[in-house]
Amino acid sequence: MTSRLPSRRLILSQGAAVIGAASTGLLLPEIVRAQSSKVRVGFMLPYTGTFAQLGVAIENGFRLAIDQQGGKLGGREIEYFKVDDESDPSKGIENASKLVQRDKVDVLVGTVHSGVQMGIQKVARDSGVLSLIPNAGVHAATRGLCAPNVFRTSFTNSQPTRALGAAMVAKGHKKAVWITWKYAAGDEAFEGFKEGYTAAGGTIVKELGLPFPNVEFQALLTEIAALRPDAVACFFAGGGAAKFIRDYAAAGLKGKIPLYGSGFLTEGVLDAAGPAADGIITTLHYSDSLDTPRNNAFRLAYAKTFRSQPDVYAVQGYDTGLLLIQGANAVKGDINNKAALYKAMEGATIDSPRGKWTMSKSHNPVQDIYLRVVENKENKVIGIAAKALADSGAGCKMG
Repeated sequence: MTSRLPSRRLILSQGAAVIGAASTGLLLPEIVRAQSSKVRVGFMLPYTGTFAQLGVAIENGFRLAIDQQGGKLGGREIEYFKVDDESDPSKGIENASKLVQRDKVDVLVGTVHSGVQMGIQKVARDSGVLSLIPNAGVHAATRGLCAPNVFRTSFTNSQPTRALGAAMVAKGHKKAVWITWKYAAGDEAFEGFKEGYTAAGGTIVKELGLPFPNVEFQALLTEIAALRPDAVACFFAGGGAAKFIRDYAAAGLKGKIPLYGSGFLTEGVLDAAGPAADGIITTLHYSDSLDTPRNNAFRLAYAKTFRSQPDVYAVQGYDTGLLLIQGANAVKGDINNKAALYKAMEGATIDSPRGKWTMSKSHNPVQDIYLRVVENKENKVIGIAAKALADSGAGCKMG
């Protein structure tokens, strides 16, 4: 994949200080009306650190969807605001509050890191602001802490890995080691893998973990070599995933113990991982190589606009835009007509580059999960691991 150029990184909005004056209540009514004629969209995404490339891809995808609709939502102009969440959960509530209270956004789009998402979730539930999750798969967002104003356009952390186990057992890999970062996303990815793998007849011989975002894998790779499982399954993403793939090969495990993973292992990192990634099998709700008119058109438009190749994060950002467009069009731009807006979004069918998907009752995509293999820096589809897979939504009460 072509790396995104640093120059594509978009700087933070400079208008926040001026707009923050609105909170003083000193503005004249006509000024307030003039400002409120635009839909205020806030991005809370990682623009620095290990997930920076993911944040840029999400924003790019979202803006492409909006631009393809003439740059408007339900006929209204858009004003954008941005906060770099730095993938830091300790700043989650503070950063989300900046967008909601200072910038008075109508829609909050974020984020990547599941720990940060929990901060956004609290602010969204407390404030009632429309919150669209373009990546973070933390279960609580569409399970126990679900809310009518929170919609996810990506996945739950256990969705991709739930489909992985049966595929591994089908290839004769009945004893596996699991390895991940020890944080919410890693723990929940394991939940899905354990459920799918054991149900298919597999045995997990060892769980291995290290703190996020630690990338000192050598000791754990030595342990894997000693355990000699049939296969290894994992969850990593971003820059850490590329290093894990390279280190796995450098440790002499490539070609001896097959490596499987949630598809995020090989998303957006294949240039950095190089030949070490060849042969890795993953499960995910998208693949670059999906040969459909919809995906081909999307990839061409994205490449022309941003001079880089889109990945799953770009698709999720794009689909976040598509969902918001459907909702805004249904209410003719009246974002404050929340009951009608949410009803339209709940009933939406998204004609996505990943394939059409619908929204579950707990506001999470019901979608196909593809089986993919890395060949020559591309994730090639070799089958469908699960059709129309829905998350359980356990504990979600929308009341």
